[in-house]
Amino acid sequence: MIIVGGTFEVDPKDRDAFIAGRIELMGASRSEPGCLDYSFSADPIEAGRVILFERWETQAHLDAHLAALATGPQPSDNVTPVSVSVVFYDATDQASSTH
Repeated sequence: MIIVGGTFEVDPKDRDAFIAGRIELMGASRSEPGCLDYSFSADPIEAGRVILFERWETQAHLDAHLAALATGPQPSDNVTPVSVSVVFYDATDQASSTH
């Protein structure tokens, strides 16, 4: 499994527009083969911070998603992040727990 974690720093007044502008992208990504989770969400403490969380079955699925980003749905807002940080994790040796 591949996990993608990221943060986007935006002007706090633009955060809701930034997330709303990615709703179509989230829906399209979630329907792609191998996508287990895909979301942008508001940080509940920092008003200008947006969290990206993705889980993909395999690296090949993520690679196909990244290639599709060029021709797929684009954000519908004009909000430019002040900063972006995205990290990819290979979680092949995962342990699962449900409570």
